[in-house]
Amino acid sequence: MTALPKTEGLIWDIPGGIHPAECKELSNRVAIQPAPLPVQLILPLGQHIGAAAEPLVSLGERVLKGQQIAAANGFVSVPLHAPTSGTVSFIGPQPYPHVSGMLAPAIVIETDGLEQWCPLEPCPDYRHLDHGELIERIRQAGISGLGGAGFPTAVKLNARPTQKIHTLIINGTECEPYITADDLLMRERAAELISGIDILVQLIQPDQVLIGIEDNKPEAVAAVRLALSERSYQLKVFPTKYPSGGEKQLIQILTGVEVPSGGLPADIGMLCQNVGTCVAIHDAIIHGKPLISRITTLTGEALAKPMNVEVLLGTPVGELLEFAGLDPSKLNRLIMGGPMMGFTLPDMAVPVIKTTNCLLASTTAELPPPPPAMPCIRCGECAEACPASLLPQQLHFFAMGQEHEQLKAHNLFDCIECGACAYVCPSSIPLVQYYRAAKAEIRDLEQKQLKAEHSKQRFEQRQERLRRAEEQKEAERQARAAKAAQAKAAQAQAAASPESSESAVVKPAGLTDELKKLKIEASMAQVALKKAEKQVAAHATAELQAQVDELRLAAAAAQQALDTATAANPPAPAVVADDGTLKKAKIDAAMLRAQVRKLEKLEAPSAEQQSELSQLRSQLDAAEKLLASFDSAPAPTAAKAPADDSALKKAKIDAAMLRAQVRKLEKLEAPSAEQQSELTQLRSQLDAAEKLLASLDSPTATPTKTPAAEAPDPLKKAKIELAMKRAELKKAEKAGSDEATLNGLREALAAAEQALLQAEEASGKPVPELVRTDKQPIDETTRALKTEVAFARADLRKLERDENAAPDALEQARVRLADAEQKLSEHQT
Repeated sequence: MTALPKTEGLIWDIPGGIHPAECKELSNRVAIQPAPLPVQLILPLGQHIGAAAEPLVSLGERVLKGQQIAAANGFVSVPLHAPTSGTVSFIGPQPYPHVSGMLAPAIVIETDGLEQWCPLEPCPDYRHLDHGELIERIRQAGISGLGGAGFPTAVKLNARPTQKIHTLIINGTECEPYITADDLLMRERAAELISGIDILVQLIQPDQVLIGIEDNKPEAVAAVRLALSERSYQLKVFPTKYPSGGEKQLIQILTGVEVPSGGLPADIGMLCQNVGTCVAIHDAIIHGKPLISRITTLTGEALAKPMNVEVLLGTPVGELLEFAGLDPSKLNRLIMGGPMMGFTLPDMAVPVIKTTNCLLASTTAELPPPPPAMPCIRCGECAEACPASLLPQQLHFFAMGQEHEQLKAHNLFDCIECGACAYVCPSSIPLVQYYRAAKAEIRDLEQKQLKAEHSKQRFEQRQERLRRAEEQKEAERQARAAKAAQAKAAQAQAAASPESSESAVVKPAGLTDELKKLKIEASMAQVALKKAEKQVAAHATAELQAQVDELRLAAAAAQQALDTATAANPPAPAVVADDGTLKKAKIDAAMLRAQVRKLEKLEAPSAEQQSELSQLRSQLDAAEKLLASFDSAPAPTAAKAPADDSALKKAKIDAAMLRAQVRKLEKLEAPSAEQQSELTQLRSQLDAAEKLLASLDSPTATPTKTPAAEAPDPLKKAKIELAMKRAELKKAEKAGSDEATLNGLREALAAAEQALLQAEEASGKPVPELVRTDKQPIDETTRALKTEVAFARADLRKLERDENAAPDALEQARVRLADAEQKLSEHQT
């Protein structure tokens, strides 16, 4: 990098750059003119980089000039003020100055022509204000950068860089052809410019202030030099070259320091502000006026009177061009901004906003349409013209191939979109358009990746919370199971200790109560051990492994206690059983039979369930053999003793068991016909059991057994016989027996039913209604629909228990359950 000839202070050159033809003389020959007051002002809520403002007014409300009508909606945002007095006529989508022609939220004010100001708060003696108050006044004035980008000024001034801002740079370059707004501003308002710089110096306390102006503005240079008077600010004039007005390029020209790739000027202790922004800061602090107007260049050969105007924000572009003498027949393109970095407006109804520095109404001869793009010839002209020392040719190829990683590796985001590469391209390739599209794609993908990563982190955190909660619950369950198993094993060992021969009693044949209890405890300990081992296999932790070891010891102790009790109580020979023993044997056999049937109904039993079924079948065979030996044994002599508490206790147990079965069936939400029939039968048995219990518990109950009570009950015997015949028929149907066997069993069942009817008639009790149900096997469609109902109900209950469940998910679960229940109902009907 070489130093240029000295003008005022040492300056440097930038790489690349071009010298397009200038047409500034079209608009810089007359003074700044006031634009006429329009009938209607359209004020978009987003006129800057960052979040759009939030409206503070309502339809029909009258506003005053300078009144705040929209508040800043975030940190990177600025408020909006009424440019004149009038009435709010509309709030909603309106035309917006953008190449897409899209609409944007805006406030529309019908002007009244009175120009009535709201109360202002001027502060000529601003030096007594602290830093925060000065920043807040600039923020509330709605000032954003007037040089083009539109970044909120208060945010830029209030940044906290890694080091102190030692250099303040004032940008008066205005390097775009045609634009002369800053030139005329510096000529006519140099004093306000220097006053605004004084306020910035008061705010950031820099070591030096550099004012950069190109040498094609001699009148502006003279005016600024005169306004500087005795101030120590350095005015630096340098040769004209495009794009020397870029922030990073101007820093390099004035200081010789290059802003690092991807960095900001604040990273190297520098801050840039446009001359228009400085004048706006002067008006906001000294006079208390918010930003409601700006200087805009009206130029182009399609205008009869090119000029610079001070225009109210929100003024429609069409009215401004009409004021400048637009000839619609000559107009080819209407550009907002300069010919290098501006964009074509699709509609003249768009308003002037805070970043509108130029309206160029060009003719076909002035800005002819570019020729069709040709293939790249790799001449390298674009690389030589690039002021950011990039490789535009490579960026073009990567953009066409959507190679985003390569684009970022070649510093695509250092491109300032100045258009110098496209200007010198002999193949007329619109390079900047490719770069803008690629930047938009990369930003969009990064936003999506950021959202996806955020969602993934939230999901993983939730899964981790659920896993920890489940592990804690499982650990607590295992601890409780281990504690219970240890207590039961200790109790079993204490109960299995040998007693004195005087207290020894002869055990009846079959399993004793104590032996059965120990067997159940050993089985429960084994089940708890298997569950714990599965948990360890899924989540291997030291705590769970310790619990498995404890459960293994507890299971071994329980099994040892069972073995000891079994050895100490060998099966005794068959004895003559009394009524209590016979009934107990029947109840044991019935319970084992019910458990066997329950396991036989499973469609796909596991290995553990298969083993349990085999064990239950062997126990059932032993229980039936014991029952058969009791039936074949001689009847015992009639008991002469009165009924004791055992009969009452047994009646209570029978009633409690029936009551539990009834409650279990009553809890079913959609019982089948078979379950309904079983529920009716159990209720009748429960009524009979409760009557028997009441008779035994009554103080007037007969203390001794009557002969009728000792005789077998024909009605009860008929009921038992009917139940056995029904069970035999059901077992044969499941086994797939032939039709002859089934017919024989059906005839036996019919005979048992007839015998039951005769026994009921002989007993004198009212005959119950005989209900015959056809127990056909469930079809696959019904099974699938019932399964769907069960899963839908389980998912809904799980969501209802979750406090963080989304309302949409709950509603979807309810709709799913309702649909499943409706389909099941329609299928069954």
